[in-house]
Amino acid sequence: MSVTPRHEFYETDEKLTLSIFNKGADPAKVSIEFGPRKVLYKYEDHELSLQPLKGQIDAAKSDYTVGKVKVEIRLAKIAHGRWGALVGDEPDPIASTSFALPPPAPTQTKKPRKNWDGITEEILSSEKPITSDQDPNAGGDATVNEFFQKLFANADEDTKRAMMKSYSESGGTTLSTNWDEVKKAPVDVKPPEGSEWKKWAA
Repeated sequence: MSVTPRHEFYETDEKLTLSIFNKGADPAKVSIEFGPRKVLYKYEDHELSLQPLKGQIDAAKSDYTVGKVKVEIRLAKIAHGRWGALVGDEPDPIASTSFALPPPAPTQTKKPRKNWDGITEEILSSEKPITSDQDPNAGGDATVNEFFQKLFANADEDTKRAMMKSYSESGGTTLSTNWDEVKKAPVDVKPPEGSEWKKWAA
């Protein structure tokens, strides 16, 4: 008649360790059989059958060692989590998503996402707009006209004469402030690159 040996267990989420107390057991005579939901231990007249196990195990990754006082069996759990008992008649927890899911990864404090739109807006708003004094092209035609009006208003008589003569004779394509150069000859028309100058008949 078989005798059930004294045994106890402790577990982690990944593994359950079962200790069977068989003092002085001969490793050559110890027989242990692993199944998806069973463990069968035999040594002489000592026998321990655990089935169905509370959860499914990976037989290939499960192992055991025979010591002087006890036989230690390590069961690798397929579904991580605590069993709380060795056997149970519940459906295999591997089929339950609540158990089958791996444990959540340690939570990491997420760094707040940078609001690039807000940063760009802040930079743009902090930049002072370029005035027409700094760049005649800032602000389009209106600003260019404003720049030339200021230039004309603050110019001396020779500069004003040079500006008016060069502008009118070139058909608005040239504006010079050098009277010494402009007074020598009529100012040529210089149309923008890629365009052609034509006189319209009255």
